[in-house]
Amino acid sequence: MEAMIEKENAEKRMDEIMGRLLRTGVILAAVFVLAGGAVYMAQHPTPVTDYRVFQGEPAELRTVSGIFHEALALHGPGLIQFGLLILIATPIARVAFSVVAFLYQRDWTYVMVTLVVLSLLFYSLLGAGG
Repeated sequence: MEAMIEKENAEKRMDEIMGRLLRTGVILAAVFVLAGGAVYMAQHPTPVTDYRVFQGEPAELRTVSGIFHEALALHGPGLIQFGLLILIATPIARVAFSVVAFLYQRDWTYVMVTLVVLSLLFYSLLGAGG
């Protein structure tokens, strides 16, 4: 009986921490995107955009290191991209936290399943483009 109560408390703590993790990630991402948008609008009050010709992101915003560099320089597009990186990283951090939580609970089945999910996430982000 006591073991069941302890397990329920551990699961409740895990849910609370995951909720905080997700909430913090989304709020942090929103703050960076909003700040980047404000900086961009302040620097470019009336942008001239030619919608007949597609122009992708500049080269410095196509890599993670370039995005970090641009965000540290407080450039609007760099801050926006950094916020989007945080938004992408938030569910990945949740899955990584789940692995640790299941290890703590010694729930080996869920550890293995969650590791498979985490490896698929990393493969799809890093390795699938090869």
